[in-house]
Amino acid sequence: MSVGIQQFRMDGRVALITGGSRGLGRSMAEGLASAGAQPILVGRDHDVAHAAAEEISQQFDVEALALTADVTDEKAVAGLVADAMAQKGRLDILINSAGINIRGPIDELSLDDFQQVMQTNVTGTWLCCREVVPIMKRAAWGRIINVASTLGLIGLSDRTPYTTSKGAVVQMTRALGLELAPAGITVNAICPGPFLTEMNQPIAGTPDGDRIISATAVERWGELREIQGAAIFLASDAASYVVGSMMVVDGGWTA
Repeated sequence: MSVGIQQFRMDGRVALITGGSRGLGRSMAEGLASAGAQPILVGRDHDVAHAAAEEISQQFDVEALALTADVTDEKAVAGLVADAMAQKGRLDILINSAGINIRGPIDELSLDDFQQVMQTNVTGTWLCCREVVPIMKRAAWGRIINVASTLGLIGLSDRTPYTTSKGAVVQMTRALGLELAPAGITVNAICPGPFLTEMNQPIAGTPDGDRIISATAVERWGELREIQGAAIFLASDAASYVVGSMMVVDGGWTA
């Protein structure tokens, strides 16, 4: 068994990363690739995902792949996992990073707005977890990392769809962590704070955005690379005793 820094190596491991072609998902894919994992980037835009996979392959000398799927579609998720298995023969790590955010006061949001966020952030996460669990059970080893949010732990006005969805991901992570630990599968979540992703670009430099980053101890937006350490840890052998946890990476916001 590896010890020390070698516990963080993932040579030979295959990681499926939804939302992996952009933002935090791509950054986490790069982090895992730097530790030797072979990432499979999942996105809706094939060209973007393929370009990202090529860049990661060249930069880290690993075989990264790109697949397209709508994580809210049950059949599409089943096809995605089947395709990944056909190409790689194994799936060791799942990172559920696909997510959307629709902001606004509750009386200005439609039911469709709410349901869109829940479908992607909650249903999509649940479907992907369900599909990989039998594979990980057969291997008696697995790592599932759900991307929740600081806003799954605290509230913020004008965010009812998003906070509701991320609170659900937090509870899903805890319940699934308890369920799967006896099978050798750990389930944990990363709770990012205000990272300057495409999702947050619309509020950067606005009073809303300034209010959010002023609530952090470091008083700035998170840089994408700053999510990598948490992902590498939770996906590795080093996190074998970490179950159902919420790893907060938020610049001190919740503190």
